[in-house]
Amino acid sequence: MSVPRHGAQSCDVLMTTLSRMCGIIGYVGTKSAEDIVLEGLRRMEYRGYDSAGIALVAVDGLVTAKKAGKLANLEKALADQPLPPATTGLGHTRWATHGPPVDRNAHPHVSADRKAAVVHNGIIENFGALRSELERAGLELSSDTDTEVVAHLLAAAHAAQTGPDAGRLAAAMRAVCLRLEGSFSLVTVHADHPGQVVGARRNQPLVGGIGDGEYFLGSDVSAFIAHTRDALELGQDQVVTLDVEHGVTVTDFAGTPVQPKRFYVDWDAAAAEKGGYAWFMLKEIDEQPAAIADTLRGRLSETGQIVLDEVRLSDEDLRDIDKVFIVACGTANHAAMVAKYAIEHWTRLPCEVELASEFRYRDPVLDRSTLVIAISQSGETMDTLMALRHAKDQRARVLAICNTNGSTIPRESDAVLYTRAGPEVAVASTKAFLAQLAACYLVALYLAQARGTKYADEIAAIVAQLNMLPDAVADTLGRMDQVRAIGRELAKEPTILFVGRHVGYPIALEGALKLKELAYIHAEGFAAGELKHGYISLIEEGTPVVTVIPARGRNSVHSKVISNIQEMRARGAKTIVIAADGDDEVAPYADHLIYVPTTPTLLAPVLTAIPMQVLACEIADIRGLDVDQPRNLAKSVTVE
Repeated sequence: MSVPRHGAQSCDVLMTTLSRMCGIIGYVGTKSAEDIVLEGLRRMEYRGYDSAGIALVAVDGLVTAKKAGKLANLEKALADQPLPPATTGLGHTRWATHGPPVDRNAHPHVSADRKAAVVHNGIIENFGALRSELERAGLELSSDTDTEVVAHLLAAAHAAQTGPDAGRLAAAMRAVCLRLEGSFSLVTVHADHPGQVVGARRNQPLVGGIGDGEYFLGSDVSAFIAHTRDALELGQDQVVTLDVEHGVTVTDFAGTPVQPKRFYVDWDAAAAEKGGYAWFMLKEIDEQPAAIADTLRGRLSETGQIVLDEVRLSDEDLRDIDKVFIVACGTANHAAMVAKYAIEHWTRLPCEVELASEFRYRDPVLDRSTLVIAISQSGETMDTLMALRHAKDQRARVLAICNTNGSTIPRESDAVLYTRAGPEVAVASTKAFLAQLAACYLVALYLAQARGTKYADEIAAIVAQLNMLPDAVADTLGRMDQVRAIGRELAKEPTILFVGRHVGYPIALEGALKLKELAYIHAEGFAAGELKHGYISLIEEGTPVVTVIPARGRNSVHSKVISNIQEMRARGAKTIVIAADGDDEVAPYADHLIYVPTTPTLLAPVLTAIPMQVLACEIADIRGLDVDQPRNLAKSVTVE
């Protein structure tokens, strides 16, 4: 079904993250396709920076350029050997899965007749069988990738179409998609269709953009946000055609017309730019007060009820819940660990936290009385998505915490709370993490409200405390010069340890992860109470240990952590302590004492995480590393 250009419905839409940890852009219109494609790739390079390439449909046919390494390598090659002008094209930044990051494996991949070019995010699981089939037919493939087989199959399908589908690129794409197994978003251009771009998606994000006489495809809206905020959400197993004369047409893989959902992106291109900062991560750290405020805004109704974004569960459904699982990966898993404390404390429901990558493989006990909470910044994290689907197969209820409106995980969940943190470009998560923490508190209160374990005035009081967090975060950020100085002192250390207790334990894990991600330093995070059970053997003279000490409101735990710090100092540790304002008891035992504003114990991780972020960023910068694009990593993992 064709889609009109105007009349998009406004909604809160945030950034969709990459699919194969890569960036895709397609364009058809009246402007220079090369300029627009390269601009889009610059905005998405953080999603994949092993190689980059473009394909254009010029007057004399298909032309391509691709280079291993960062996008600058491709831009230099194009400056040395310019491509002919064109108004139809596509581009790709890659994070390698099949084949090393060398020129021949860079996208786009081109068919043997040099007519079709394809870019791809995801993994084609049956590509080995398809490759063997092509080789038996006499084709000699030039790359190690799973993507190249799609280009050859597409060209063959295009040539073989008969009847009403003859010569139709979308029909060829549908025929190919029906043969593919795995997850993919595909975009193609063809020399015989100079005013057309065709895309397809299964289990990988792909969004459209609708401008004035021009159309876009991207693995996220940042690819085209400089040109239009009028966007198109593509569903599972759909093929989209962008035609400069006929607009946008969407069908399912069987060819049945589909009416896609339109939305309006509520942030502009400046939100995904550095804005004068040396690194995106620094900008995103400073955006954390606003991110938390946006997550919390409007969550308490006039009647004192917690409000989620989408709810397909009744209070009776929630009252029937007798167990909660939270599934997440990486940094989101640390938010989940904090959520466990809040959920159990406020609802008295047993709560387990699971790495999404392990969840379904251990055959967890799930039923209709189980609530599974899935946390994912992108809403496309494959391990988390598969855990969600396993839970749904077992008839469990699913609630999603996500930063991306319309992505797969929210669409497949029974309830959703969007964090509204805005685009996060740096690979290492900062503002999305703090927004996830705030969202976890809201979900815990929502469950307490539905189950009657908290009265309305109690919930309102906690929400009031939550609403004070943006100012407390801003206050904390104003104290970070001390942390940067500590980072400069520790930049050459081979090992840094992180210790915490209660809700400080997940933050210790997060601090260690940030340092490993950014600075490539060996780092361990562990619970303070486990020191004597093995970890203390790691400490020798001068070993830096960052310790999160709880507020004195929990005196028994507070005093125990001070004892732990003394134990470490006795063995030569250099102690860096994060404590609440006014905590002078710990001062004699801290080589460096970092104060953060005093806040209720369960909410403290929102503040104690910030010094961890700044410390890792500073150490990586001092070591001359790329803070935004650490080696071997990409923003979101959407393949298993």
